[in-house]
Amino acid sequence: MVITSRLIAKFNSYYADKPVLTIMITNAVLGGIADTVAQSLTAIRSKSKHTFTNRGKDISDGIEMPEYDEKHPYSTIDFINTRKNLPPVFDFERLTRFMSYGFLMSPIQFHWFAFLSRAFPITKQSSSLPALQRVCFDQLIFAPMGLAAFFTFMTVTEGGGRRAVTRKFQDVYLPALKANFMLWPAVQILNFRVIPLQFQIPFVSTVGIAWTAYLSLSNQSDEPVV
Repeated sequence: MVITSRLIAKFNSYYADKPVLTIMITNAVLGGIADTVAQSLTAIRSKSKHTFTNRGKDISDGIEMPEYDEKHPYSTIDFINTRKNLPPVFDFERLTRFMSYGFLMSPIQFHWFAFLSRAFPITKQSSSLPALQRVCFDQLIFAPMGLAAFFTFMTVTEGGGRRAVTRKFQDVYLPALKANFMLWPAVQILNFRVIPLQFQIPFVSTVGIAWTAYLSLSNQSDEPVV
């Protein structure tokens, strides 16, 4: 509790001095955590799939042992076949892309949340209706645009062109948007009604670790993650 209190005090201090930069750094760190979780899940799934595939098989079944060559004891083909059975290597470039997206998207989120707080002020006399109005505006306007920006940014920074972006939208955009509508309205109602303004984006980003991990897994595949 003491550590948490100190972190909150530090955050409030930095936020009071440089709110946008503080949010940008916070979102970048949380985006990095989310992608690390996603890559770890991918490695675990890959390892589990490989273990399940090889379970119950005799290691000698159907395998022809090559003759040993003293000059070339390990061939390139042997190395490649062995490497295919290993979990994927941690992708630091992908981690950088996620942190960059969180960093660059934060100013837009900051001004959007500030707009919602001004347009639909929550008071002691009226709290439920403004919170619902904020959620409706956020989910019907910002959420679709935010997902479009995410998949476009990730595809382009991975080296994809217009065709790759179009294919990404055709394959995973609508399932991701449906998943968004299942999660975020409830989260945002809590966020707008309970969380102070300076903590709203960090709160969304913290809850969004699991959501960003989902997006990371979706972005790496051409099919929606279920």
